[in-house]
Amino acid sequence: MLVLATVGAPQRRRLGRRRPRRAAPEPATVPVARATLVAVQSFADERAAERWLRDAGEQREAAEARVHEAVAVLNRVLHLHRAATADPHVREVDADQALVVRLGYGEGEQVADGHWLRAIEAPLPRARRRREAVLRPQERLAALLGARDAALACEELALRARQDVDAGRRREAALQLEVALVAALAELQPWAPRGDLAMRIDELRALLPGVEAAARGALQGGVEDDEDAAVRHALERLEAALRARTALGFD
Repeated sequence: MLVLATVGAPQRRRLGRRRPRRAAPEPATVPVARATLVAVQSFADERAAERWLRDAGEQREAAEARVHEAVAVLNRVLHLHRAATADPHVREVDADQALVVRLGYGEGEQVADGHWLRAIEAPLPRARRRREAVLRPQERLAALLGARDAALACEELALRARQDVDAGRRREAALQLEVALVAALAELQPWAPRGDLAMRIDELRALLPGVEAAARGALQGGVEDDEDAAVRHALERLEAALRARTALGFD
């Protein structure tokens, strides 16, 4: 069971008031969203719950795995909420964006309200190695703002495909990556004479049929394991090609 709450939210005022109000000298308090994932299966007794909590505190990898599982459930709800509300601005979250993560146990509505009999503050998941780490993102941003570089459409499409892949949405990932690859083959062509981009473009072109087959399967209702593997591999190679393009520098 997933319980969502907002902590510290000021009362929202109607946006349609007739007269503007004087702004406060300090910014308003920022509300914090709290998501509580309550296990459906309860512990046999408090000793079992205490043993589970102790193990979670002593085994970092196990604790991180539980955190990521909880975030996956939350993101599935957010994904469905985005579809239900037709609101493109509803976004998914990542575990390392959390202010604090707690693991604990309690009774009934107690945990739904964010209270516990006992809880520990779990270590935040170690930041994953950023795919853009070698791309000097601050320099790239300056180049984009200064019109010395351009953000390619395939870059945004690849990011969307990555989000779908990481969330296990096979059909969406296949369909998204097909478009991203087609765009990349056209947009990377001007850089073909530089570095090893020509070889990378040829590699992406060779991977396109496999992604197209996966996309056809997605339209027919499902993506097979081998097709999903082809999508994941092609996405990794597209991300590598985009990194290589950016690493060439900015004119």
